Order: sequence, then structure tokens, then C-alpha cells
Amino acid sequence: MQDKGGIRSADGGGDATLSPHLRLRARGAASNAVGRFEPYRRVVEPDGWDRPEDAVTLATEVTEERPRSALSRNSSPDIPFDRSVNPYRGCEHGCIYCFARPSHAYLGLSPGLDFETKLVAKPGIGAVLARELSSRRYTPAVIAIGTNTDPYQPIEARARLMREVLEVLSAFNHPVAITTKGTLIERDLDLLAPMAAQGLVHVGVSVTTLDPATSRAMEPRVPLPGRRLETIRRLADVGIPVRVMVAPVVPGLTDHELEAILAAAKEAGATRASYIALRLPREVSGLFRDWLEAAFPNRAARVMARVREMHGGQDYDAEWGRRMRGEGLWADLLAQRYRKAVQRLGLDAPGVPLRTDLFRPPPKPGDQLSLDL
Repeated sequence: MQDKGGIRSADGGGDATLSPHLRLRARGAASNAVGRFEPYRRVVEPDGWDRPEDAVTLATEVTEERPRSALSRNSSPDIPFDRSVNPYRGCEHGCIYCFARPSHAYLGLSPGLDFETKLVAKPGIGAVLARELSSRRYTPAVIAIGTNTDPYQPIEARARLMREVLEVLSAFNHPVAITTKGTLIERDLDLLAPMAAQGLVHVGVSVTTLDPATSRAMEPRVPLPGRRLETIRRLADVGIPVRVMVAPVVPGLTDHELEAILAAAKEAGATRASYIALRLPREVSGLFRDWLEAAFPNRAARVMARVREMHGGQDYDAEWGRRMRGEGLWADLLAQRYRKAVQRLGLDAPGVPLRTDLFRPPPKPGDQLSLDL
């Protein structure tokens, strides 16, 4: 974990993947081990010249990738969408539990600190998306955004790639489901509110805990819970359907807040809800365990025991249908609590399907005018 200007591992020893005089400010991971596809391990060997006064703060780096396609296809049987758009790779929010961290290994980067400090932006993604939606072979269906990394992470304030994508979807009257923890979504109310009036948008806002200290520890660059509840209110006030996502539920750490989170979101204007139990795929498992030992040492053994009870004795079970809910006594109790709470609060109504019948590619210069009245 972070210790003033340097880095320590959970057991108090040094982390060989990082400089001993590197400052980590508002970062989730505390290590940067190479991804699973790399043949060699990086080790920092001090040369004797490092001084505490020369310590530097780890900064975020952004590179650009010119996308050849915008739409990603999905065939997972336990996910209710078959296509998505990801304007960014990596996420500066730094959530220690993020299931998308292992995807950074495909870039030759670490799912640890690299995931939250070495980001990839895709400028021009709006134009690529417009080209794909204009194809005669394209059949409209809901596009999900925010299912891998958050489109409203801090970099979006200047890169504006999510704004670019929304402008295209609005012009095409294309349905979209957005998932975010970022309050920057409020910037785009001028696009989202008219789309919602036509039945073209749903938004899911993730609230993991109501405790600011726990939130800041788990999700260091995410707006605090109270601010996210205010975002739910502002979205609902302009007619945008909002679902509160209690995700992830961390057994032994945040699970006791389930009912309180749902009630607070209902009061803020959410009309639907969902939850997902903690998932620790691949490298996320080790990163989360190290973080837990450092941040909550008195709870670490209990939390991991509950996690394993819910996943067949392992840190994670990737089986379809079980990976997001878990199994066993604790998973069943959590599901029962959730069902009773949403029924009591009226958050269990089925969602209204987003419309696809309004989809129309906008006319391009030189196109023949429509004779429809």
C-alpha cells in the first residue's frame, strides 16, 4: 500500500515492480505486475541514488488509438445486450474491484496501476460508429456503453469521446443504455433528455457504498456516494429513467448497506434497481486481496471467506449464471434481501424496452429527399 512517498506491499516488504520513491495519490492498486501474456517480469533495482526528496507522483498517461470499428459484439448468455461501444481502454477511476482490469493484459500492460494510469482514447470513434450504423446490413438493437470501462471517467472532460458517440446516436435515433459512476454525465443532459422523451435511453448509476471513507478507499477517483445520488436526482428530474446498480456487493464489507443504498436511490428518483456480487477474475483477485489486507486488515479474512463461500471455495467462479450472483447460503440470503427490499420500495417494476422503430440514418449531403409526409 502507499506509505508516504514510497510503496509497501501488504506484508510490509517492498514491491519490486515499482520505484521505492514513487508517490501514489488516489490510486486503487498498489502494484504493477506484468500481465499474464508477458514472458518476463519487471523488477526495479534501486541503484543507491534514490532520495525521498526526489520522489515523483505517478501521473496519468493517455495514448490515442484510431479505431477501425466502434461496435464490440457480445454473446454472453447472462448479459442482456449483444453490442457495446467503449470509447476508452483502462479507467482512471481506479476501482480496485474492477472486473475489466484483466483486459489491459491484452495491451501488454499491467492490470494493476497501468490499468488506471496508462489509458487509451479512441478519437474519431463517433465517425466510425456513424459509418457502421449507416450500413444497409445494420439492424438496430440497444447499444450498451460503460459495460467495460466508464465512459464518464475524468479524461472525458477534455477528450469528449462519449459526447461524440451520443451525438451520433441522437442523430440516428438509436437506443442506448449507459452505465456510469461519473457525474460528468450531467453535461450531456441536453442530448439525453430529448432521447429519453422518445424512449431511446436508460441510465444505470453504480452506488457501491454510502460511506465516503470506504468509497474513497475502494474507488479513489470516483465521485463520492452522495454526489452520485445527486446525479440520479438530476437525471430523473429531466425525465431520464435511472436504475441504481448496487455493484459490486462486497460480502463482509458493504453487503450490510444493500437496503440503505436502495432506499437512498429511490428517494433520489431511481425507478429500477439491480445488484452484482463481487467478481474477482484473473489478476483482480490478487490485487483485491492485497488491497483488502492493507485497507481493512481486521476484515480481510472474513471478507475473503465469504467470497469463497459464494464461489464454490474459490476467489471466483466464471460459470454463466453464477458469476454475478454467486451460490450457496450467503448468495441466497443476499438475493432474498434484495428481492424484499426492491418489492418494498417499488423498484421491481419491469423496465420499458427501448425503442428501435425510430432508427433512421440521417441524410447525407447529396441524398435524395424523402417523400414521406
